[in-house]
Amino acid sequence: MTAADRLAAALDPVAHAVAAGIPGAVLGVVTADGDRAVHAIGLAQREPEPVPLHRRTWFDLASLTKVLFTTPAILRLVAAGRIALDDTLPVAIPDLRQYDKAGAAERKLTFRQCLSHQTHLPAVEPLYTYGQDPQTLRAFILQRVWQPGRAVYSDINFMLLGIAIERLTGAPLDQQTLPPGFAWRPDPAETAATERCTWRGRVMRGQVHDENAYALGGAAGHAGLFGTIDAVLDSALALLQGATQEVRTRQSATRCLGWEARHDGWSGGNACSDRTIGHTGFTGTGVWVDFDAGVAWSLLTNRVHPSRHVETGIVALRQAVGDAVVGA
Repeated sequence: MTAADRLAAALDPVAHAVAAGIPGAVLGVVTADGDRAVHAIGLAQREPEPVPLHRRTWFDLASLTKVLFTTPAILRLVAAGRIALDDTLPVAIPDLRQYDKAGAAERKLTFRQCLSHQTHLPAVEPLYTYGQDPQTLRAFILQRVWQPGRAVYSDINFMLLGIAIERLTGAPLDQQTLPPGFAWRPDPAETAATERCTWRGRVMRGQVHDENAYALGGAAGHAGLFGTIDAVLDSALALLQGATQEVRTRQSATRCLGWEARHDGWSGGNACSDRTIGHTGFTGTGVWVDFDAGVAWSLLTNRVHPSRHVETGIVALRQAVGDAVVGA
Protein backbone atom coordinates (compact mmCIF):
# COMPACT_ATOMS: atom_id res chain seq x y z
CA MET A 1 0.00 0.00 0.00
CA THR A 2 1.35 3.42 -0.92
CA ALA A 3 1.86 6.34 1.44
CA ALA A 4 -0.78 8.23 -0.54
CA ASP A 5 -3.33 5.45 0.09
CA ARG A 6 -2.64 5.51 3.82
CA LEU A 7 -2.82 9.30 3.88
CA ALA A 8 -6.13 9.35 2.03
CA ALA A 9 -7.63 6.93 4.55
CA ALA A 10 -6.86 9.35 7.40
CA LEU A 11 -7.90 12.67 5.87
CA ASP A 12 -11.56 12.65 6.92
CA PRO A 13 -10.95 12.89 10.70
CA VAL A 14 -8.36 15.62 10.13
CA ALA A 15 -10.72 17.65 7.94
CA HIS A 16 -13.51 17.22 10.49
CA ALA A 17 -11.24 18.40 13.33
CA VAL A 18 -10.25 21.53 11.40
CA ALA A 19 -13.88 22.27 10.57
CA ALA A 20 -14.75 21.81 14.25
CA GLY A 21 -12.16 24.21 15.64
CA ILE A 22 -8.47 23.29 15.22
CA PRO A 23 -7.07 26.12 13.05
CA GLY A 24 -4.88 23.98 10.82
CA ALA A 25 -3.14 20.63 10.41
CA VAL A 26 -0.55 18.91 8.26
CA LEU A 27 -0.60 15.12 8.01
CA GLY A 28 2.32 13.20 6.56
CA VAL A 29 2.93 9.50 5.98
CA VAL A 30 6.18 7.78 4.99
CA THR A 31 6.90 4.09 4.35
CA ALA A 32 10.14 2.21 4.95
CA ASP A 33 11.07 2.40 1.26
CA GLY A 34 10.87 6.21 1.35
CA ASP A 35 7.47 6.64 -0.28
CA ARG A 36 5.91 9.80 1.16
CA ALA A 37 2.64 11.74 1.05
CA VAL A 38 1.65 15.01 2.77
CA HIS A 39 -1.54 17.04 3.00
CA ALA A 40 -2.05 20.47 4.61
CA ILE A 41 -5.41 21.98 5.53
CA GLY A 42 -6.60 25.10 7.35
CA LEU A 43 -4.81 28.11 8.79
CA ALA A 44 -1.34 28.69 10.20
CA GLN A 45 -2.84 31.63 12.09
CA ARG A 46 -6.41 32.65 12.82
CA GLU A 47 -5.76 35.91 14.65
CA PRO A 48 -4.94 38.77 14.55
CA GLU A 49 -5.37 38.00 10.83
CA PRO A 50 -5.79 34.74 8.90
CA VAL A 51 -2.68 33.14 7.39
CA PRO A 52 -2.97 30.01 5.24
CA LEU A 53 -1.14 26.80 6.15
CA HIS A 54 1.10 24.96 3.68
CA ARG A 55 3.52 22.06 3.56
CA ARG A 56 6.54 24.26 4.35
CA THR A 57 4.98 25.83 7.47
CA TRP A 58 7.14 25.56 10.59
CA PHE A 59 5.49 24.19 13.73
CA ASP A 60 6.41 24.58 17.37
CA LEU A 61 7.11 20.90 18.04
CA ALA A 62 6.91 21.27 21.84
CA SER A 63 7.77 17.93 23.50
CA LEU A 64 8.77 16.33 20.20
CA THR A 65 12.01 18.15 21.09
CA LYS A 66 12.59 15.30 23.55
CA VAL A 67 12.71 12.61 20.87
CA LEU A 68 13.80 14.51 17.76
CA PHE A 69 16.68 16.40 19.40
CA THR A 70 17.52 15.51 22.99
CA THR A 71 17.27 11.71 22.85
CA PRO A 72 19.38 11.31 19.69
CA ALA A 73 21.91 13.84 21.03
CA ILE A 74 22.33 11.81 24.23
CA LEU A 75 22.57 8.54 22.28
CA ARG A 76 25.28 10.03 20.03
CA LEU A 77 27.26 10.94 23.15
CA VAL A 78 26.82 7.36 24.37
CA ALA A 79 27.97 5.97 21.02
CA ALA A 80 31.01 8.25 21.15
CA GLY A 81 31.94 6.90 24.57
CA ARG A 82 31.48 10.21 26.34
CA ILE A 83 28.90 8.76 28.72
CA ALA A 84 27.11 5.47 29.35
CA LEU A 85 23.34 5.15 29.71
CA ASP A 86 23.72 3.90 33.26
CA ASP A 87 26.15 6.62 34.31
CA THR A 88 24.74 9.04 36.84
CA LEU A 89 24.13 12.65 35.81
CA PRO A 90 27.11 14.09 37.76
CA VAL A 91 29.40 12.48 35.18
CA ALA A 92 28.31 15.35 32.95
CA ILE A 93 27.02 17.78 35.59
CA PRO A 94 29.36 17.55 38.60
CA ASP A 95 27.71 20.54 40.29
CA LEU A 96 24.26 18.92 40.38
CA ARG A 97 23.01 19.33 43.97
CA GLN A 98 26.57 20.29 44.87
CA TYR A 99 25.71 21.16 48.47
CA ASP A 100 24.56 17.62 49.25
CA LYS A 101 26.86 15.34 47.27
CA ALA A 102 26.42 12.42 49.64
CA GLY A 103 22.66 12.34 50.04
CA ALA A 104 20.96 14.11 47.12
CA ALA A 105 18.62 11.79 45.23
CA GLU A 106 19.18 13.75 42.01
CA ARG A 107 22.87 12.80 42.02
CA LYS A 108 21.89 9.13 41.81
CA LEU A 109 19.75 9.53 38.68
CA THR A 110 21.07 7.95 35.48
CA PHE A 111 20.78 9.01 31.87
CA ARG A 112 18.66 5.92 31.19
CA GLN A 113 16.23 6.81 33.99
CA CYS A 114 15.83 10.38 32.72
CA LEU A 115 15.36 9.28 29.11
CA SER A 116 12.67 6.77 30.09
CA HIS A 117 10.96 8.95 32.72
CA GLN A 118 11.78 6.61 35.61
CA THR A 119 12.69 9.25 38.20
CA HIS A 120 11.14 10.98 41.20
CA LEU A 121 11.08 14.35 39.43
CA PRO A 122 7.74 16.15 38.90
CA ALA A 123 5.93 16.37 35.60
CA VAL A 124 6.31 20.13 35.30
CA GLU A 125 7.16 23.17 37.40
CA PRO A 126 6.40 26.85 36.59
CA LEU A 127 10.08 27.78 36.60
CA TYR A 128 9.43 30.87 34.48
CA THR A 129 7.66 32.46 37.44
CA TYR A 130 11.03 32.64 39.22
CA GLY A 131 12.54 34.88 36.54
CA GLN A 132 13.80 34.92 32.98
CA ASP A 133 17.59 34.83 33.32
CA PRO A 134 18.53 31.56 31.57
CA GLN A 135 21.71 30.86 33.52
CA THR A 136 20.08 31.56 36.88
CA LEU A 137 17.19 29.25 35.99
CA ARG A 138 19.63 26.52 34.96
CA ALA A 139 21.34 26.88 38.33
CA PHE A 140 17.95 26.75 40.05
CA ILE A 141 17.11 23.49 38.26
CA LEU A 142 20.44 21.99 39.32
CA GLN A 143 20.31 23.04 42.96
CA ARG A 144 16.58 22.65 43.63
CA VAL A 145 15.65 19.97 46.20
CA TRP A 146 13.02 18.18 44.12
CA GLN A 147 10.41 16.53 46.29
CA PRO A 148 10.13 12.73 46.01
CA GLY A 149 7.22 11.23 44.13
CA ARG A 150 6.23 8.34 41.91
CA ALA A 151 7.76 8.10 38.46
CA VAL A 152 5.83 10.25 35.98
CA TYR A 153 6.42 11.71 32.54
CA SER A 154 8.61 14.68 33.46
CA ASP A 155 9.84 17.78 31.66
CA ILE A 156 12.45 18.18 34.40
CA ASN A 157 14.14 14.93 33.30
CA PHE A 158 14.78 16.42 29.88
CA MET A 159 15.77 19.84 31.16
CA LEU A 160 18.58 18.05 33.01
CA LEU A 161 19.50 16.09 29.88
CA GLY A 162 19.61 19.35 27.92
CA ILE A 163 22.02 20.83 30.46
CA ALA A 164 24.12 17.65 30.23
CA ILE A 165 24.32 18.02 26.44
CA GLU A 166 25.48 21.62 26.83
CA ARG A 167 28.17 20.60 29.32
CA LEU A 168 29.43 17.64 27.26
CA THR A 169 29.50 19.47 23.92
CA GLY A 170 30.62 22.85 25.25
CA ALA A 171 27.90 24.67 23.32
CA PRO A 172 24.45 26.04 24.23
CA LEU A 173 21.54 24.10 22.80
CA ASP A 174 20.63 26.92 20.43
CA GLN A 175 24.08 26.62 18.84
CA GLN A 176 23.88 22.86 18.30
CA THR A 177 23.80 21.65 14.71
CA LEU A 178 20.32 20.66 13.56
CA PRO A 179 19.23 18.64 10.51
CA PRO A 180 17.57 20.52 7.64
CA GLY A 181 14.02 21.57 8.41
CA PHE A 182 14.61 22.04 12.14
CA ALA A 183 15.38 25.31 13.95
CA TRP A 184 15.20 26.96 17.33
CA ARG A 185 14.15 30.31 15.86
CA PRO A 186 12.36 30.00 12.53
CA ASP A 187 11.03 32.87 10.45
CA PRO A 188 7.84 33.93 12.30
CA ALA A 189 6.14 34.73 8.99
CA GLU A 190 6.51 31.06 7.96
CA THR A 191 5.48 29.58 11.33
CA ALA A 192 2.16 28.37 12.68
CA ALA A 193 0.88 30.53 15.53
CA THR A 194 0.28 29.07 18.97
CA GLU A 195 -1.33 30.65 22.00
CA ARG A 196 -2.32 34.20 22.81
CA CYS A 197 -0.16 34.12 25.92
CA THR A 198 -1.44 36.04 28.94
CA TRP A 199 2.07 36.10 30.46
CA ARG A 200 3.80 37.50 27.37
CA GLY A 201 0.83 39.53 26.17
CA ARG A 202 0.77 38.42 22.53
CA VAL A 203 0.07 35.60 20.11
CA MET A 204 3.19 33.44 20.01
CA ARG A 205 4.53 32.90 16.51
CA GLY A 206 8.12 31.89 15.79
CA GLN A 207 8.95 31.90 19.51
CA VAL A 208 8.53 28.86 21.70
CA HIS A 209 5.12 28.39 23.31
CA ASP A 210 6.43 26.56 26.38
CA GLU A 211 6.98 29.17 29.09
CA ASN A 212 9.88 27.37 30.75
CA ALA A 213 11.74 26.87 27.47
CA TYR A 214 11.17 30.55 26.68
CA ALA A 215 12.58 31.63 30.05
CA LEU A 216 15.56 29.31 29.53
CA GLY A 217 16.45 31.22 26.37
CA GLY A 218 14.21 29.54 23.81
CA ALA A 219 16.01 26.20 23.60
CA ALA A 220 15.79 23.50 26.26
CA GLY A 221 15.97 19.74 26.48
CA HIS A 222 12.22 19.36 26.81
CA ALA A 223 10.91 21.95 24.30
CA GLY A 224 11.92 24.72 21.91
CA LEU A 225 12.46 22.88 18.63
CA PHE A 226 10.55 23.95 15.51
CA GLY A 227 10.24 21.87 12.40
CA THR A 228 8.42 21.26 9.14
CA ILE A 229 6.40 18.15 8.35
CA ASP A 230 9.09 16.90 5.98
CA ALA A 231 11.82 17.27 8.60
CA VAL A 232 9.76 15.25 11.07
CA LEU A 233 9.11 12.58 8.44
CA ASP A 234 12.85 12.50 7.61
CA SER A 235 13.58 11.66 11.26
CA ALA A 236 10.85 9.03 11.32
CA LEU A 237 12.14 7.45 8.10
CA ALA A 238 15.66 7.30 9.54
CA LEU A 239 14.23 5.31 12.45
CA LEU A 240 12.29 3.01 10.13
CA GLN A 241 15.41 2.30 8.13
CA GLY A 242 17.97 2.03 10.90
CA ALA A 243 16.73 2.40 14.47
CA THR A 244 18.89 0.51 16.92
CA GLN A 245 17.27 -2.13 19.08
CA GLU A 246 18.14 0.06 22.04
CA VAL A 247 15.70 2.76 20.92
CA ARG A 248 12.90 0.23 20.46
CA THR A 249 13.46 -1.69 23.70
CA ARG A 250 10.93 -1.00 26.43
CA GLN A 251 12.38 0.41 29.62
CA SER A 252 8.98 0.14 31.30
CA ALA A 253 5.49 -0.94 30.30
CA THR A 254 4.92 2.30 28.39
CA ARG A 255 8.36 3.83 27.76
CA CYS A 256 11.39 3.28 25.59
CA LEU A 257 14.43 5.58 25.60
CA GLY A 258 12.78 8.95 25.04
CA TRP A 259 9.82 7.47 23.18
CA GLU A 260 6.45 6.22 24.32
CA ALA A 261 5.81 2.55 23.57
CA ARG A 262 2.49 1.30 22.24
CA HIS A 263 0.00 0.46 24.98
CA ASP A 264 -3.76 0.38 25.37
CA GLY A 265 -5.32 3.81 25.09
CA TRP A 266 -2.19 5.57 23.89
CA SER A 267 -2.02 8.36 21.31
CA GLY A 268 -1.15 6.18 18.32
CA GLY A 269 -4.41 4.24 18.23
CA ASN A 270 -5.10 0.52 18.47
CA ALA A 271 -4.33 -0.68 14.95
CA CYS A 272 -0.56 -0.35 15.21
CA SER A 273 1.71 -3.23 16.18
CA ASP A 274 3.30 -3.76 19.58
CA ARG A 275 6.57 -2.62 18.01
CA THR A 276 5.39 0.97 17.58
CA ILE A 277 6.86 4.04 19.25
CA GLY A 278 5.52 7.57 19.26
CA HIS A 279 5.46 10.91 21.00
CA THR A 280 3.20 13.94 21.22
CA GLY A 281 3.70 17.66 21.83
CA PHE A 282 1.42 19.95 23.84
CA THR A 283 0.97 22.40 20.96
CA GLY A 284 -0.81 19.68 18.97
CA THR A 285 2.05 17.79 17.34
CA GLY A 286 2.88 14.10 17.16
CA VAL A 287 4.90 11.42 15.36
CA TRP A 288 4.61 7.62 15.40
CA VAL A 289 6.73 4.82 13.92
CA ASP A 290 5.39 1.28 13.40
CA PHE A 291 8.37 -0.99 12.70
CA ASP A 292 6.30 -4.08 11.92
CA ALA A 293 4.04 -2.28 9.45
CA GLY A 294 6.98 -0.37 7.99
CA VAL A 295 5.17 2.95 8.19
CA ALA A 296 5.50 6.23 10.11
CA TRP A 297 3.17 9.19 10.29
CA SER A 298 3.13 12.67 11.75
CA LEU A 299 0.23 14.97 12.55
CA LEU A 300 1.21 18.59 13.19
CA THR A 301 -1.47 21.02 14.35
CA ASN A 302 -1.68 24.37 16.10
CA ARG A 303 -4.52 23.25 18.35
CA VAL A 304 -3.52 25.72 21.15
CA HIS A 305 -4.16 28.73 18.88
CA PRO A 306 -5.49 31.04 20.07
CA SER A 307 -5.99 29.35 23.47
CA ARG A 308 -5.08 26.08 25.18
CA HIS A 309 -8.28 26.36 27.25
CA VAL A 310 -10.55 25.00 24.53
CA GLU A 311 -11.39 21.34 24.00
CA THR A 312 -10.33 20.47 20.44
CA GLY A 313 -10.60 16.67 20.54
CA ILE A 314 -6.88 16.26 19.83
CA VAL A 315 -6.65 12.98 21.80
CA ALA A 316 -9.37 11.27 19.79
CA LEU A 317 -8.06 12.80 16.56
CA ARG A 318 -4.58 11.35 17.05
CA GLN A 319 -5.99 7.91 17.75
CA ALA A 320 -8.34 8.04 14.77
CA VAL A 321 -5.50 9.08 12.45
CA GLY A 322 -3.26 6.28 13.71
CA ASP A 323 -5.99 3.68 13.26
CA ALA A 324 -6.71 4.93 9.74
CA VAL A 325 -3.08 5.11 8.62
CA VAL A 326 -2.16 1.64 9.87
CA GLY A 327 -5.53 0.03 9.36
CA ALA A 328 -5.76 1.17 5.76
